[in-house]
Amino acid sequence: MSERKILHWVLYLQFFCCFSGFICADVSGDSVQIQVVFKPENCSQKSKRGDLLNAHYDGFLQQDGSQFYCSRSAKRGEPHWFVLGVGEVIKGLDLGLKDMCPGEKRKITVPPSLAFGAQGKHPVPPNSTVIFEVELLHIRRGPRSIEAFKEMDLNSDQTLTKDEVYQHLKMEAKNLKVQKEESYFEDVVKDVFRRNDKDSDGTLSIKEYNVYEHDEL
Repeated sequence: MSERKILHWVLYLQFFCCFSGFICADVSGDSVQIQVVFKPENCSQKSKRGDLLNAHYDGFLQQDGSQFYCSRSAKRGEPHWFVLGVGEVIKGLDLGLKDMCPGEKRKITVPPSLAFGAQGKHPVPPNSTVIFEVELLHIRRGPRSIEAFKEMDLNSDQTLTKDEVYQHLKMEAKNLKVQKEESYFEDVVKDVFRRNDKDSDGTLSIKEYNVYEHDEL
């Protein structure tokens, strides 16, 4: 993934929860099967809902073992970035990738109700159980984490102003060594507050910011 694309991704994920078309119904009683293939000795950092993960994965049909996806050969062979637990991947992977550490490898078997459902999704046939072999490469602080909130909250008043958000976005761009016009940041800030400032007071509270609601100050 290019630096420019990473910047766009990080800046947008700071404030928006983007859902893909792969979300499927969760049928009560269905569950994923997790086999840990490799686990590094140092496993102190573990994935949790809202974290930004970077992983390679291969997808197979359980019925005949045929491969329907490989991140290493798809497009430019780059691993995928996604936020865990918010529907950016199928439900089975959201469940199967919890408490995983960088360098760990898992084999995750996902029933149809937690994968592509009764309708399927080409090239996966309807009602297919799928198997994913996943290698987790990196875990980044979640885009809506309290740590990120504290970084932006320059005066520590537990609210975010438009200027604080603006300065944070510029800092992220600088860290990624990507140049953007001032109007770009201004437009992002406007959209952020339009979507998230529920009480229209010109600031973002912790509740308005932390849409994942998985950590506290």
